Amino acid sequence: MSLAFLLTTLVVVATPGTGVVYTLAAGLSRGRRASVVAAFACTLGIVPHMLATITGLAALLHASATAFQILKYAGVAYLLYMAWAMLRDKDAIAVDEGAAPLSSGRVIVRGVLINILNPKLTMFFLAFLPQFVDPGAANALPRMLALSAVFMAMTFAVFAAYGVLAASVRDHVISRPRVMAWLRRTFAGAFVALGAKLAWT
Repeated sequence: MSLAFLLTTLVVVATPGTGVVYTLAAGLSRGRRASVVAAFACTLGIVPHMLATITGLAALLHASATAFQILKYAGVAYLLYMAWAMLRDKDAIAVDEGAAPLSSGRVIVRGVLINILNPKLTMFFLAFLPQFVDPGAANALPRMLALSAVFMAMTFAVFAAYGVLAASVRDHVISRPRVMAWLRRTFAGAFVALGAKLAWT
């Protein structure tokens, strides 16, 4: 495993994006466990993109503008839905010790959808993996799987760290509803901005 691959992967996964925003929101609203579950869900959402790259579907999406656009705008629509849901539901990011916990299943479904509906991940794998794999080598497939596994492991570790850090400051905002209201608006705005960025990519 090259140092260049590890450093590049760290920079990519540490850069704030939809997964980071979702994990931070989970940590602030539901605590450490929810943030780790959210990080796992976002990591799980990488699997379809990894498989698409390895099986050649990514090349098809790259060649078909229509297929790429459909996936892209589905992702934009879901990000806008997340923003709307966060603004509508005052408990979406509320620190309430007595509130019923959001089921792990719902956290996972939302996190997986966020990354599945992000075509940039497929394009990233299409452009990223070949740089570290010799296509003529006999072990090209196992190496791509190994590199993808490392990418996913680092994604989970970094996202979980973000989420746990957010969960650690919950007590400081538990008695400040105005702060939580602004955080809810900030996260909703972040989802809108990320959706707009994806739409214009």
